Amino acid sequence: MGLAYGYDIYLRPRNVARALANLARLAPPDGAVPPLEVTLPGGALLDLPFTSRFKSEPVDCSASGTLDLDTSLLFDADDALREYARTNDRRPEADGRVRIGYIYATIRFESGLRPDYASVECWAATSEMSRLFERSANIRKAFTDLTADSGGVCCLFDTGDGAPEQVCWLNGEPTQDLVGGPRFPDRRALAATWADPEK
Repeated sequence: MGLAYGYDIYLRPRNVARALANLARLAPPDGAVPPLEVTLPGGALLDLPFTSRFKSEPVDCSASGTLDLDTSLLFDADDALREYARTNDRRPEADGRVRIGYIYATIRFESGLRPDYASVECWAATSEMSRLFERSANIRKAFTDLTADSGGVCCLFDTGDGAPEQVCWLNGEPTQDLVGGPRFPDRRALAATWADPEK
């Protein structure tokens, strides 16, 4: 099995629609897939430029705990992204951004860490993309910006292999801490620090 690195964003459930709208803004503007109609818990409707399990049929999450999306996203080029594009024979977009996909996103309307929070977990489809997630400062910035713009409280970089997760964003501030370090001995200790930015 290959590497599956990703970014996990934690936020209040009321902010999930905003997070998905912000994620959609990172999608290529070419309309390569038909809009996906998603009904969120509570009844909010969104049209997203992604597929769900590689299908474009409407998805009703009003009674579901999760939503799975297949995404292609654009990131501002940095050295790591330019090298990835060069070695994979991909041309940057007209605005200089680099398209990466598939990036799989799982939205959990009740996170495993704290049920009063939701999570948006975005992970790379291949080992090469996982290494890119680790090397690219602009990919990290895109996910921490997404956290901030969506009212999120925490963003973790997770290698999914049991190594300590890296805390990239916490309670309104960028940070560089490790889960398993002195400040956060485990994930429960981290989750206990989450503040609600809108209270």
